[in-house]
Amino acid sequence: MRDLIRLAFGAVLSHRLRSALSMLGIGIGIASVILLTSIGEGTRRYMVGMFTQFGTNLIGVNPGKSKTSGIPGVFGGTTHKLTIDDALALARLAGIEEAMPVAFGSARVESNGRGRNVFIYGVTPEAPKVWKYVVRQGSFWPESDPHRGSQFTVLGPKLKRELFGEANALGQFVRIAGARFRVIGVMAPKGQFLGFDIDDSAYVPVVSAMKIFNLGELNEIDIVYAHAGLAGQVEREVRSLLTERHGGEEDFTVTTQSAMLAVFDNVMNIVTASVGAIASISLLVGAIGILTMMWIAVGERTAEIGLARAIGATRRQIHLLFLVEAAALATAGGTLGVLAGMGLAALLRLAVPGLPVHTPLLFVLVAVAVSVGTGLLSGLLPARRAAAMDPIEALRAE
Repeated sequence: MRDLIRLAFGAVLSHRLRSALSMLGIGIGIASVILLTSIGEGTRRYMVGMFTQFGTNLIGVNPGKSKTSGIPGVFGGTTHKLTIDDALALARLAGIEEAMPVAFGSARVESNGRGRNVFIYGVTPEAPKVWKYVVRQGSFWPESDPHRGSQFTVLGPKLKRELFGEANALGQFVRIAGARFRVIGVMAPKGQFLGFDIDDSAYVPVVSAMKIFNLGELNEIDIVYAHAGLAGQVEREVRSLLTERHGGEEDFTVTTQSAMLAVFDNVMNIVTASVGAIASISLLVGAIGILTMMWIAVGERTAEIGLARAIGATRRQIHLLFLVEAAALATAGGTLGVLAGMGLAALLRLAVPGLPVHTPLLFVLVAVAVSVGTGLLSGLLPARRAAAMDPIEALRAE
């Protein structure tokens, strides 16, 4: 095997330009696969991170039954509205830690002669626990009957900075859609979620939000359950209780965080595999290049093959020699392609900081293995042609 490898690499180095062009085809293919799959994998991890920042033991209940596709409750209404009483009833179910009614909309927040149009979330004091938020300054309003509103608000850090600068906002007043609220807390930075700047928002009691936006029902109810093992049981109990409260009709949609993540993960895996398959077309071009070069090489080295057979080389040894040459070309090209792909991914990450790019070690190992396999397949026909030559006829060609 050592002699075979030495002879194979010697043959590759003796035709540097031709070998370099063959390696280039494989290298471009591997680099394309590495780069595109890295973008796909980075996007998948980024989106999963976006969803899991709110926790994984989370269930959302929305008004309207989503039977096929689309957003629940957008077209038409529901027979029964989601109410605060529904949320209170759900909170009493076994295994549920919190059930928070949510109403939201966009409104103008003003103070100190400044104003911004931002999202306003109507929640209860359980919001930090349900959504995994942290209050950096102050606190949420005290727990009380959620049917009774209060004129308290908690600001996102960006909204606080835009309205009050570096000054202390606690105890100050803001106007939200014309209504006066006292600031009692400022959230810690949370970042963005699907293009929405969570830090540029305000939180008010759910009843106050329903009055501001003239809502007759909740936008959703967010439920936190104790642990992942209860997901199926809690989902069934939520459906059963709400169906009973809504007159036997399931006019709502229950979405578990784990199910949503599983569906999204499958979609992103398909997308990643698709872009990888598209990029692998260039691998096919590289494989054809190696096949062509090796086929020509067999014709050029007919006398060499005949001499090797005449001094005792077996058909198997000749076959292995050309297979190793093809594998050496593909492996070298694949290694260069992996380095180029990872380099391009790093440059892309620097050029576009917001673009999620991630190259797992498994992708690198698979890419190298694919390049070796491509070389072996490409060299199979030329190797068989070389091994099938009659030594006397091959020497006569000299």
